[in-house]
Amino acid sequence: MRKDIKASCQKRLSRIEGQVRGLSRMVDEDRYCIDIVTQISAVRAALRRVEEEVLRDHVAHCVEHAITSGNKAEQREKIAELMDVISRSDR
Repeated sequence: MRKDIKASCQKRLSRIEGQVRGLSRMVDEDRYCIDIVTQISAVRAALRRVEEEVLRDHVAHCVEHAITSGNKAEQREKIAELMDVISRSDR
């Protein structure tokens, strides 16, 4: 993973970590259920953005390398990995 992508993801994940701690406090404080669900949705969206950033980096480097290498087995492997992760994220 490129250093700039890694730093960006770490920053986002730290923010998400704080959001999750906030959610825990909300539950402890018996906050209104809809407020808690709204915050859960925000955390999920933030995690999706990190996932997308990591996936974009993977395609730009690992998949691109497999394509330019000319190695058919490696190309098939990277495409299969990509399809597997995409199908899992839709669930």
